[in-house]
Amino acid sequence: MTNIYDLSVKKPNGDMLALKEYEGKPLLIVNTASKCGFTPQFRGLQFLYEKYKDEGLMVLGFPCDQFNNQEYDDINKTTEFCQVNYGVTFPIFAKIDVNGEGADPLFLHLTAEKKGLLSKKIKWNFTKFLVDRNGHVVGRYAPQTSPEKIEEDVKKILS
Repeated sequence: MTNIYDLSVKKPNGDMLALKEYEGKPLLIVNTASKCGFTPQFRGLQFLYEKYKDEGLMVLGFPCDQFNNQEYDDINKTTEFCQVNYGVTFPIFAKIDVNGEGADPLFLHLTAEKKGLLSKKIKWNFTKFLVDRNGHVVGRYAPQTSPEKIEEDVKKILS
C-alpha cells in the first residue's frame, strides 16, 4: 500500500516535489479551479492556512480543468489569479487530472483512502481531503463544504 509520503507532485515550473517534504505536517489537499462557482473558497483556504501554518498546517492546491473547463490553460495565469484575487500564499501545483486514466497518483491515493458519498470519483472542483500528521487521510469534504466548516476538524488533527 502506498503512503502519501511516497508520492511526488509537479510544481508549476515542472519540477517534482516529494510529499515527504511535508511529513509530520497536517495537509489540506484541494482540487481547485479559477473560474468555478466555488472559487471564492480560496479565501477560506487562505484563512485556514494563515491561521494554522505556524502549527504545521499546509494547504496544497491542485488546479484541475476536468469540470467544464474552469481552469486557465497557462499555469502562470492560474497562480497569478489566485494571488491577485484571493491573496493565496499556500502552494499551488501544476494542473492535473483527478479522474480517469490520466488521474494524478496523489488523487488516486486520496480517493482510494476516502471514498465519496456514492463513489470514490471526484465529482467537482474544490473537493477537499484532510490528512493527519502521520499521512492518514482522515476526512473528505464535498465541494460545497466551505473551508470554514472544516476548521474544527483541522484543529483536532493539530492537537
